[in-house]
Amino acid sequence: MTTPIVDFVRRYAESNAMRLHMPGHKGMPLCGMEALDITEIEGADSLYEASGIIKESENNASALFGCDTFYSTEGSSLCIRAMLHLVLLHAKQCGKKPLIAAGRNAHKTFLSAAALLDFDIAWLYPRDDASYLSCDIDLSALENVLQKESPAAVYITSPDYLGNVADIGKIAALCHRYDTLLAVDNAHGAYLKFLPTSRHPIDLGADICCDSAHKTLPVLTGGAYLHIAENAPELFSAQAKNALALFGSTSPSYLILQSLDCANKYIADGYRDALAAFADRVQALKDKLAAHGYILIGNEPMKITISTKPYGYSGKNFADRLAKQNIICEFADNDFTVMMLTPEIGDSLDRLESALCSIERKAAIDKQPPACQKQERVLSVRQATFSACETVPASESVGRILAAATVGCPPAVPIVISGERIDAHAVKCFDYYGIETCTVVK
Repeated sequence: MTTPIVDFVRRYAESNAMRLHMPGHKGMPLCGMEALDITEIEGADSLYEASGIIKESENNASALFGCDTFYSTEGSSLCIRAMLHLVLLHAKQCGKKPLIAAGRNAHKTFLSAAALLDFDIAWLYPRDDASYLSCDIDLSALENVLQKESPAAVYITSPDYLGNVADIGKIAALCHRYDTLLAVDNAHGAYLKFLPTSRHPIDLGADICCDSAHKTLPVLTGGAYLHIAENAPELFSAQAKNALALFGSTSPSYLILQSLDCANKYIADGYRDALAAFADRVQALKDKLAAHGYILIGNEPMKITISTKPYGYSGKNFADRLAKQNIICEFADNDFTVMMLTPEIGDSLDRLESALCSIERKAAIDKQPPACQKQERVLSVRQATFSACETVPASESVGRILAAATVGCPPAVPIVISGERIDAHAVKCFDYYGIETCTVVK
């Protein structure tokens, strides 16, 4: 498979041209990669008006994913805003109200999109005993929302941060029965396309989705895809570049574009076989860990999530134990430790197995997390986000209206949504998850 962006940039770097254009480093090595860092010079194409080498590279990605695929150098965050904009354009075209039914564990980028695009949200809630990071979609509850609200789209996060993969096929079929689009935040699942049997949302019936290529493929941080299904509304592909440009920087990173370009060749040249073999090894490790006494969460093939309290540790303490062996996990909170795997770690999987099996089991910790409850909505997300605000200690926020979902990433999933009133139970959740301050409406 061709790598047109990589080839162009390397030729340019080797030409020793006098660079009377941006960036200001002029190709001189400060960090080491500057010679390959360029801007939209003649022949380099332009991401949002692609007709040359970027278009060729995106066509290669489209062939690999089997759908129209567009690049982002600003992660899935850019793709999420773009796909919601496209959904709302279609809703307006069809005379539908700007309402999106969304799983409550949506990334905070979903809220920034709601603030910018000013759509309403019908929240889909998880079971009472579920982590706020997960939202198992109950099909009967979803059907009730589809019947009563007739949303423009259903928006879900799958896989979620803990490694739970939704039944996209059933959800898509239900959405389409009610003439509703399905949009999926698949940021953690780009590789799902290349399993022996694809588990990618587009192949399972989603109309549009985003993948963070950098999360699970060998791509530089910021590389992502916007995917559009063949049967999606025509305006999606026609307006995709405009939608991305609406929210994206006019100076996209050519280093990230080269990385996305390289990934096409990498995927085409044996990645599927390597992934299948590694997935078998990961499953074997999961089986060993379960036999060793670990409680594992989720069904995502390339993620190991341990519920650590039954083993006698908080998730953070458990991750610290691994860090002392120079094994750095993706995420940990009081309850879980999350490890993201790819074939690139190779034989280090044996090292991980040895480390995990060397951690002694202790008496189980019985303390359970507070369930995150529904909060009273007072303002829309947009109204709250653009209100005058102030930052207060979380312990003093009872009764206040949340203005900004100031949660860190990872996991970037807000406990309370902008525009909702904070109650005493929410403050308990803040305390449990280490949230010390809140930005509230004045």
